[in-house]
Amino acid sequence: MDKKFYITTPIYYPSAKPHMGHAYSSIIADFFARFKRIDGFDVHFLTGTDEHGLKIQRSAEKAGKDPQMFCDQISQTFRDLSDTLNLSNTDFIRTTEARHKKTVQHLWSELEKNDDIYLSNYSGWYSVSDEAFYNEDEIEEIDGKKIAISSKSSVEWIEEESYFFRLSKWEKPLLNYYEANPDFISPVSRKNEVISFVKSGLKDLSISRKSFSWGIPVPNNQHHVIYVWLDALTNYLSALNYPNTDDDLFKKFWPASIHLIGKDILRFHAVYWPAFLLAAKIDLPKKVYGHGWILSGEEKMSKSKGNILDPLEIIKEYGLDPLRYYLIKEVSFGNDGNISQERLEDCINSDLANNYGNLCQRVTAFAAKNCDGKIPSIIKFQDEDLLILNKFKDNLDNIRSKIDDQNINFYIDYIVNSLFEANKYFNDQEPWKKKDDLLRLNTIVYTTLEIVRKISFLLYPIIPASSLKALKIFDIKENKVKLNTITNNEFLTKGNNLNKIDILFKKIEKNND
Repeated sequence: MDKKFYITTPIYYPSAKPHMGHAYSSIIADFFARFKRIDGFDVHFLTGTDEHGLKIQRSAEKAGKDPQMFCDQISQTFRDLSDTLNLSNTDFIRTTEARHKKTVQHLWSELEKNDDIYLSNYSGWYSVSDEAFYNEDEIEEIDGKKIAISSKSSVEWIEEESYFFRLSKWEKPLLNYYEANPDFISPVSRKNEVISFVKSGLKDLSISRKSFSWGIPVPNNQHHVIYVWLDALTNYLSALNYPNTDDDLFKKFWPASIHLIGKDILRFHAVYWPAFLLAAKIDLPKKVYGHGWILSGEEKMSKSKGNILDPLEIIKEYGLDPLRYYLIKEVSFGNDGNISQERLEDCINSDLANNYGNLCQRVTAFAAKNCDGKIPSIIKFQDEDLLILNKFKDNLDNIRSKIDDQNINFYIDYIVNSLFEANKYFNDQEPWKKKDDLLRLNTIVYTTLEIVRKISFLLYPIIPASSLKALKIFDIKENKVKLNTITNNEFLTKGNNLNKIDILFKKIEKNND
């Protein structure tokens, strides 16, 4: 089995400060990275910022700053967000770095060498906001302004000399690749969207600009800068030190296991990027997953609409792990999701405070009073103990399979159901009525403690800080969180002290008026 896993977030465009959509993509990527690590995989987790293009240049000019200085400041806010979200990324790449420039110019030269680039003239509709070109049938006129139908962003007519990539040449090879690799694009609705787009006919793609200077120069023609998306997409390679194909990082982690992106940039990742790679004779990533948007009301968040939700404000009020849990549980992965303060508070109270936190507190408090504050010894599990303990063992392979299919909904539902069953088990067994049968009392307590451990291990990819706080009960450190141990029903060492922990989640007092 391949125990290498390379996951990437979208490379974020730092024209403004991060919002909830950025946080969501990063948290989901972190979830997969952490899950794979505790399952024994060597994980490379990449995020970063895309810092070139006309939009950046104009934003910098508006702010009265040098573009590089502007990028340095805004990019730092994304790096800070990674820290705030407790991401476990192994690299943070910026497209203004020398390592990236080297890779992009090499890729350009490879495409040119293979006769996939030619010089001509471009005229057409261009969106500065989207950094994308649109055909006539992809725009509409509203109140005298031309806008892109898909993004509602304004477009402007551009005419200038440009280098072109022979995208049309790769129409049939792309369709053949999609057919031969049906899991390359997920979910299925996104795959169907891409296939429909490619079948409608691909036109050669303009991949350079002369009208502005903030970008990576075209090799051997300093009057042109490389189109921002050819530049940005290449970060997935430059982070692995391509073109040095003998580099340990490249040999170990390419092709990427999954590019995790928002659905609005699907075309770039599922059409343009694989076409570039095919033309350069580089292996394609194993999967592109286009998740839905985090909505504010019924609209995608954007600076222009003034509906940005600041994740830092929510974290300040409710804490990081509640936000991580809420986004993973309540936003059905692959679909759009609308966040609500009421639903967030319900999640905190029902799942985190009442079910998980309360279970940890109840069993440890009971053990402190009735088991000398130690992990009790057991003689033999009864059927009702094994019934709940073995559910973890019996479902481990299924859990792994569901994660490989990016079925986060199954994973979180499994945890919620396990928490419900754990609380029900403790209540139904009534250990407080077994004080004349210490062997049975001890077994019930031990079983419940083992369930707490198992669930905490499963919760680690979602709420890492809180699950590790809970595992302090057993003095289990992060490096001991291993997924395969949830099949072990006697993992905890009998006689070891149980540590007291503070309340994991404070219940939100709600106004009933």
